[in-house]
Amino acid sequence: MNLPNWDEIRTAFQVARLGTVSGAAEVLGVHHATVIRHIDALEKSLGTKLFQRHARGYTPTESGRDLFAVAQTTEEQFAQLISRIKGQGETVAGELVVTSIAGLSGLLVPALAAFQGAYPGVQVRFLTDMRVFRLDYGEAHVAIRAGAAPEEPDNVVQPLLRLRTGLYASQDYIRRHGMPEGEADFTRHHFVTVDNEASRAPFHRWLMARIGPERIAFRGTEPAALDEAVRLGAGLGFMSAFKAEGDPDLVEVLPPRAEWEAPLWLVTHVDLHRTRKVQALLAHLKEAARSWRV
Repeated sequence: MNLPNWDEIRTAFQVARLGTVSGAAEVLGVHHATVIRHIDALEKSLGTKLFQRHARGYTPTESGRDLFAVAQTTEEQFAQLISRIKGQGETVAGELVVTSIAGLSGLLVPALAAFQGAYPGVQVRFLTDMRVFRLDYGEAHVAIRAGAAPEEPDNVVQPLLRLRTGLYASQDYIRRHGMPEGEADFTRHHFVTVDNEASRAPFHRWLMARIGPERIAFRGTEPAALDEAVRLGAGLGFMSAFKAEGDPDLVEVLPPRAEWEAPLWLVTHVDLHRTRKVQALLAHLKEAARSWRV
């Protein structure tokens, strides 16, 4: 049996990923008839059906899923290789992908914009997501992560700073409900917190040990939404000190404590860590962090 053509495998992989011939054709920049021809040729070469055709599109068969799992790994490895090759240049230029936990744009965007201004040949991509980006697959050059130090063996991990967190309320909330008279008074107040009972944030665990779920008036997954809920008087809530300090509409209920702090880490993959572009950004972020009031 002749080995399948890689173009045909790549085409079928995009059909499996997107579920339609038209979607795959658009991504690949080819005519839909070419996509169908590639799929037919690949199924003939392998002697098996890779898809179930139906009115809504294409669904992979068991054989199709096996093939596409390998195709996806191969595509990711190519992307990783290309990212590494691109990062080996001696100039600070080209695409630079930075990922971060949500809620840090107020700190990071000015620093990244200043870096791009200093190196006009750089195109910055700043990505935030609930998932952890795979540095080993070349999904990012630099990641800013919070919590325990990352332990992936091929990553270089460096401390950036410790993010201080305090408990705050709006002026309106305090007028309506009064100022809590210590932790014992929490049982008559409302709270804003993350919609994740398994959250490992130290301030969240601290709060859940002191109040029942009935005291939580507002839950959310997006940090900006939680901050806004506190500002609008939905309840008491934890906020990063750099966001709350200087805001005349907020009242500090409990000041930041060391036990609530979250360490932030700069994480890079060992294969890209020493490239000039990544080193320049790391140095820039460390210098910027010295002036951050966090």
